Order: sequence, then C-alpha cells, then structure tokens
Amino acid sequence: MVLSSLKANHKCRVKNIAGGGYARRRLYELGFITGAEVKVVKNDFGPVIVSLSGNKLAIGRGLAQHIIVDSE
Repeated sequence: MVLSSLKANHKCRVKNIAGGGYARRRLYELGFITGAEVKVVKNDFGPVIVSLSGNKLAIGRGLAQHIIVDSE
C-alpha cells in the first residue's frame, strides 16, 4: 500500500521507499526511514500532509506514491 492511498487520521509505518536515487535521498532527509511511524493529517487534494516525528510535512503526490507503508 502506498502513502498517497491512505485516508486522513490513518496511522502507518514506513515499510520501504520504492523509487530512484533522488526520491530515496529526499525522503530519507525528511525522515521517512524504514519503521518510522507516520500519521496522515490531510489527503483530499493537493499535497499529502503527514505528521512525522511530531512535525507536519507536505509531501507531493509523486513522492508520496514512492512510500510503501504497512497499515496499522
């Protein structure tokens, strides 16, 4: 399941980052590492807004589709 497919207020854990070197590096710099707990704050249109380590981040839909998650 990819991050961009989850609804608001849904919690999940990062399982893997699928994508090229740029996507992996950028998401790693933002804190999306394997096992990180993520909560979707908003996912209706525009960027996906998530809460990660107590910070809110806006992730473009293209990058959000590279984040493979395990639903909780």
